[in-house]
Amino acid sequence: MTVIRNRVLLVLGLVALAGVLALPVLTNAPNRLLSGRPIGALDLAAPWGPVAIAAAALLLAGAFVPSRRGTLVVQLLAGIGIAIGLVWLAGRQAELLAVGARPSARTSLGAGFWVLALAALLAAADAARRLRLGPLARLGTALLLAVPVAALIAGGAVDQLSLMKEYVQQHGVFAPQVLRHLLLVGLALVPTLLIGVPLGIAAHRSTAARGPIFSILGIIQTVPSIALFGLLIAPLSALSEALPWLGISGIGITPAVIALTLYSLLPIARNTAAGLDQVEAGVIDAARGIGMTRRQIFRKVEVPLALPVFLSGLRITLIQAIGLTAVAALIGAGGLGAVMFQGLFANALDLVLLGALPIILMAVAVDAVFRILVAALQAPSSARRAA
Repeated sequence: MTVIRNRVLLVLGLVALAGVLALPVLTNAPNRLLSGRPIGALDLAAPWGPVAIAAAALLLAGAFVPSRRGTLVVQLLAGIGIAIGLVWLAGRQAELLAVGARPSARTSLGAGFWVLALAALLAAADAARRLRLGPLARLGTALLLAVPVAALIAGGAVDQLSLMKEYVQQHGVFAPQVLRHLLLVGLALVPTLLIGVPLGIAAHRSTAARGPIFSILGIIQTVPSIALFGLLIAPLSALSEALPWLGISGIGITPAVIALTLYSLLPIARNTAAGLDQVEAGVIDAARGIGMTRRQIFRKVEVPLALPVFLSGLRITLIQAIGLTAVAALIGAGGLGAVMFQGLFANALDLVLLGALPIILMAVAVDAVFRILVAALQAPSSARRAA
């Protein structure tokens, strides 16, 4: 009797197989505005169609293999390898379709590509979780995926894909918009920390203040981002007219930074309070017993012990800010959201992806870096408890 060993991999394998069989892996169109001709897995140049289907079947077959360390390593490497191979295959097929075609022709990534790639990456993530990799191993795994994909892009292997053609056309504004996006996130982070951390400390030390602080910050979180950006236009415009020497306006960077700061306060304040709350009273009593002052206890005992929880809050804050900054483009703040909305208004999906993919990659990178930092900080205490 066949026994299912990994239900996660079973679902991923079924989804990947259905996606690669039923959905187009690529689409080819005469230009960016017309709907593309779907290219399924079986329409790919030989022998890559059956190979793509076999890759999806491999994920499904892995669900019936016992989850030993060796098989998990194979699952991890297979997931990464499938994702890298798909990128190369898409670029290669686009090169073949470009032969004899007009320069305006576009070969775009289809739904089947995204389904199979996402399933492969989730399978790799599932294996990494089961292997309980350490911080350095997680970083190495991420580089194992990022370096080959970056090499394919730098080597021109995917130049004929529509996504890369859009990048070439937007090259002059793309890098400045990326920097603008990062600038907005950074400008919002500074006041977030200056306001959110003291609010978290106050919520930790005062039960009376805790409820109102989190209630107000929670209400701010419920306001839709576009509405909050819009609400700030009128008061900031009035302030600009009354005090023109401030150099602010109702649109642009100022309302974007204020809105991003307001949205970012809750996770910072809550995790600051939660981190301080989880410090055991016995540890604080022991610190008092050796003559530490309240300030020394806070700086040398509470802050180090609360740091992992605080960094988790900072991770959430940054990921949230990276995503919300895209909406700030609607009020003239710029950033990658400007690229996204330009593609949306022009009905150019690949231009939308050109703006969206870097945002996703930034968020994933921030998430990975902070998870590694938190794991590294928690490792010594875990080792002490085990001993």
